[in-house]
Amino acid sequence: MEPGQRARLKAIIDALERGLVERRQSVRLCLLCALAGEHTLLIGPPGTAKSELARRLHTVFRDARYFERLLTRFTVPEELFGPLSIKALEQDRYERHTDGFLPDASIAFIDEVFKANSAILNALLTLLNEREFDNGAGRQHCPLISAIGATNEVPEDEVGDAFFDRFLVRLPVAAVSAAGFGALLEVGLDCGWTPLPPELALDQKDRTALAHEAAAVEVSAALVAVLAELRQHFAAGQIHQIHVSDRRWVKIVWLLRVAAATEGRSAVALWDLLLLPWLTAPDAPRQAAVADWLCARLGVREAFSPERLTRVVEAFEAQLEAELNANDLDYDESGRLRFSAAELAEKVGDAKQGAAAPRMTYSRRRRYGEIHVGARVSQIDALLARIADYAKEISRQRESLAAYRAQSLWLDESLTERAAAVLAAIAAAIASLAERTRSARAGFLSLPRLQEDNGVVPEPPAHESFVET
Repeated sequence: MEPGQRARLKAIIDALERGLVERRQSVRLCLLCALAGEHTLLIGPPGTAKSELARRLHTVFRDARYFERLLTRFTVPEELFGPLSIKALEQDRYERHTDGFLPDASIAFIDEVFKANSAILNALLTLLNEREFDNGAGRQHCPLISAIGATNEVPEDEVGDAFFDRFLVRLPVAAVSAAGFGALLEVGLDCGWTPLPPELALDQKDRTALAHEAAAVEVSAALVAVLAELRQHFAAGQIHQIHVSDRRWVKIVWLLRVAAATEGRSAVALWDLLLLPWLTAPDAPRQAAVADWLCARLGVREAFSPERLTRVVEAFEAQLEAELNANDLDYDESGRLRFSAAELAEKVGDAKQGAAAPRMTYSRRRRYGEIHVGARVSQIDALLARIADYAKEISRQRESLAAYRAQSLWLDESLTERAAAVLAAIAAAIASLAERTRSARAGFLSLPRLQEDNGVVPEPPAHESFVET
């Protein structure tokens, strides 16, 4: 999207958010979902501005027709899809007049969406997913851009699960917090909001151009690898039994492409994956679990995690300790243990004073050849080089995230702050490990030396646990 178009989107977002307290992320994700041609489910109690979000959203799209309905268990199909055509019945055709009803809408808000009976939900499945409505003997194309559903709770049954999966974005909407309560009262029920000016509204040409740009957005192999890793975690039940269908994964990637295109990027960024909690998990607790995983994982290479590096550094430190404390028995040419005169006098003196008689157990600090010390220093230097490379990589990731935060239209600020805090903590841990490694290097250089090198080259103490990737 051109810079001018991006500024236009920013103006649209600002207008949609005006007068809504603590609904920043809800507004933005509803809009992004609509731009991707997908649907949003708002999950929360009554009186939390769910219908207001939908009514505002429909003004974003020029000439968009809006439909809104509250469903109950007594709702009949005529209320959503239109009355039966008497004229068609006279000709033995079962057709509906759909003008002004859901099949004719561009933006729809369906409140208490799971209260409807299974017949209505089954009809909605086709309409939401394929944009078609079975009307009589044929199928009618529907101009639906996006539907927003609202519910207090999500039922657990086969039809409900299938319908629930049609909503790509699931947004828990809570009451305004204590911190925002004063602002809510100040705004009041009549926040003075007015529809967007016509020049900001998006038409079919704008949506088509965005779709073409999104189709050209690249998804890197590294990003696919993270998605595959998360999918595996879901399959293994490691993140609260979350199931994500293949269809949903495809739609998730499309929405990420749209997010990149709206910000003028040619590729999906790693940080776009911070949108995944609302795209994968069905409720707030599980969304929090996905967010935890993402904040801890994004920008961090598993093979170079601080935990692994710590084990390698600890192995070198333990090796240094062992080599500093190692003793060697000292034999003379005849094979007898050698004592110096001073050492023998000390032993004899101890015996005269009642101490135990000297035993032939004398040892001395082990000495090492230059080749041994040089090998240890070389191993340490290789580790320091890897730590330095990883420190640079983390620095680049922090810069990348900072740049992303400065221009992102869609991401939740609290998640980006958490991801930035994780990277800052890793940078500090890496700096500490580098200092410990340099200290170990100095320790190996201070080892006592042999007069004549024995030519022994030691193996790295931790080479098996340090994986190059």
